Parts: sequence; structure tokens; C-alpha cells
Amino acid sequence: MNFKPHDYQAYAIEYIKAHSIAAILLDMGLGKTVISLTAMADLLFDSFEVHKILVIGPLRVARDSWPMEVSKWEHLKHLTYAVAVGTLAERKAALAKNADITIINRENVDWLVESGNFDFDMVVIDELSSFKNHTAKRFKALQKVRPKVKRIVGLTGTPSSNGLMDLWSEFRLLDMGERLGRFISHYRDAFFLPDKRNGQQVFSYKPRPYAEEEIYRRISDITISMKCTDHLKMPELITSQYEVMLSEDERGQYESLKTELVLTVSDGEITAANAAALTNKLSQLANGAIYDDEKNIIEIHSRKLDALEDIIESANGNPILVAYWFKHDLERIRKRFDVREIKTSKDITDWNSGKIPVALIHPASAGHGLNLQSGGSTLVWFGLTWSLELYQQTNARLWQQGQTAGTVVIQHIIAKGTIDERVLKALSKKELTQNALIDAVKAEV
Repeated sequence: MNFKPHDYQAYAIEYIKAHSIAAILLDMGLGKTVISLTAMADLLFDSFEVHKILVIGPLRVARDSWPMEVSKWEHLKHLTYAVAVGTLAERKAALAKNADITIINRENVDWLVESGNFDFDMVVIDELSSFKNHTAKRFKALQKVRPKVKRIVGLTGTPSSNGLMDLWSEFRLLDMGERLGRFISHYRDAFFLPDKRNGQQVFSYKPRPYAEEEIYRRISDITISMKCTDHLKMPELITSQYEVMLSEDERGQYESLKTELVLTVSDGEITAANAAALTNKLSQLANGAIYDDEKNIIEIHSRKLDALEDIIESANGNPILVAYWFKHDLERIRKRFDVREIKTSKDITDWNSGKIPVALIHPASAGHGLNLQSGGSTLVWFGLTWSLELYQQTNARLWQQGQTAGTVVIQHIIAKGTIDERVLKALSKKELTQNALIDAVKAEV
């Protein structure tokens, strides 16, 4: 296939070539992979500025999406690539190919660095936001070899999904601390104030009044952002809620767990020792089942399963993608409906070919980079995630360029009066911070 870049794509390609450090905040569906590959090909074979490139991405994206894009476009056919995922022997064999581009999943970055085989002069991080934890092995490993890298590109559509604090580690990797400081403690002291605390123990921080504007100003010289709605004719997006009501008895069980952190049921006792565990338990109960202290599944209600049945029936045979969160959600959905979970390359192909009427995905494993827009246009959230990044990325599997339907429907099954409503509200509030970042450095194309 011949590549005819849109104006915004041509702009992004030239930006990467002109900047040795680049943060490319591209909305889902804008073609960040082909943009990056085109810039890489030019840097390799036109200007000869780099000789060996490492691409780091989520496992399925590294294994499927990047190789697929190289093979798809005529102007990239001359590129050689190797995919360093899988067993130790498979990874070593990939490195031995000495390809122009080596593609690795982020979980193996630590192995690559420690093996002594890191000899890349350019690094492209697909989903830069996956390096937001500065204590993680992948961050520390990449930081160790960062001085060896002449060029680095960070790609993401969700740079600050959990707030401005995420940005420090992402930009620390890119510019080695030049813009936001070399130490997280200095960044925190400069731009944040303690928020929730218990005596001397601080649980969370809030930005100082001037923080957002100053942070955006500091990173603006190496950052561009683009939104798909500005550059593509996207399908109409409709989001809706399918509310279910708990019975009086079910509601009593929910309130008992919420207020006393202990819910006594006929099959055992469930406890939630802290607030984090409590929200997890409440989300489980809102979905209809809960794990007891021995990890047994205790079924409480089938309200969301009934709602999902209504949605499937009303679809009249049109494909539906269902996002679940807990394992017991998966088990109960499978028990009641004829469904198939999307996990392998064949699952993706069959879904896009219309062979799977009802498909299941877990946001943490299928959120990034998978092209599922050819298989359907309806996504149902059976259970929500607190992660804005996973939420948006999962929605973007259907709502993106290449979607043939005129309308994409994102439907949320919500247990009324439960934590479900708080999660949706939290996702909305987090999105405001992220949109402010994207708008602040928005590229004028």
C-alpha cells in the first residue's frame, strides 16, 4: 500500500527528524506507528543519522502491530526488523539478526540492558505513559543506558492519565532531567503541595496554582500534540449508561461492606482491610460477585448479566465487544453467553472478519494499539477501570480511523448508587488534566 501522509502526519514526521528528543502526543487513530516508521526510515537511509533503532511497546503491539505496519506500506519494505519477544532463545535470535529496527516488549527492557546487548543509537517508546513509574525496573534500566542514545521519541495519547505527577519520569527519560529536574523530590517540591495526609505521612499531592502552565512551558520545545477530532473525520461517538438497580437485600449487603468493611455471607466472610481494598471489593460487588478471603467466588446478584443479555439481544446479531475487569466477571459471562476472549493474533483476525458475535477483552492486556475497528462498533463496559489511560485506549480500539460504521457506541453498565458512579466521575475529572496538557502543547499544523 502506498503511503500518502495527511498534513498532520507529514508535520509529525518532520518534527521527529528535526528533534533529537521528541514527545509526540498523538490521539488514538492518528497513525503514530507509520509516522514513526517513516521518520525512522529517513533517519536510517536518507540522512544516515542513526544506524540501529530500538522500539519498545506493549507485548501485543510489539508482536503484532509494528511488524504489520512495516509489511503494510510500500515505502517501508526495505526496512529490516526483528521482534525480540517470547523465550530467551527467541529473544537472543532476534538480537542476532542485527536488524535496522529491533522491537521489544517493555517487560524485557531490563533483560536487554542487563544482558549487555544494548547497542542502539535511537529509541522509540510506544506508550511513553507506561514509563511513568520511576521505581519500576524498566524505567531504571532504560535510564541507565539513556546517555548512549542519540535520539529518543516518546509516543502516547495519554501522557498524564493520573495527573501531572506522571510527567516527571516520562520526561526524565526523554531529556535526562533537563526540563523538569533530575529528581522527583525536586519536581514535587517545586510544583505540588501535600493534599491528603495523616500527620507527617502524605498520601497525595495537588498542583500548585501556577504548576500546569509552568510545566507545559518547560516541555513545549520538545513536545507536540494532536487530537484526532482536529484532523480526521471520525465516526460519531455516543456514550451511554445502562443503569441496573440492586434489590433491597443486595443494597443492604453493599452498604454493610461499605460502612463496616465486613460483609457476612452464607458461604464465608469477606473483609476489606483498607480503603484501596474496599473500593476493589465494592466494584466486585457492583458487578455481581465477590471473592472471599480464600479467593472463592461468592455470587451476589446477576443484574449486570441480565443487562448484558438485553444489550446482546437488542444488537440483533451485530458484533459486540465487552470489556471486563475481574476474573469472576469473565467466568460468569462465559457461563451465561457464547463468547470468545480476544487474546491471540487469530482472535484479532477472526473478530475483524466478523466471525465473533460477542468478544471479550481485558483493558490491561488489550488496551494499547490493537486494531479492532473492522469487527464492530459497539463496546460495552461490564466493569470499569480506575485508569483513564486503559479506559481511553480500550475505547479507541473501535473509535478510530478506519471504522466503517458511522457511529460508535460506548455503553457502560452501571449499578446505580454504587462505586460505579464514582469511577465514571473520577475518569471524567482526570481527563480534564490530561486535556489541558494536550491543548497547551497542541501543534499548529
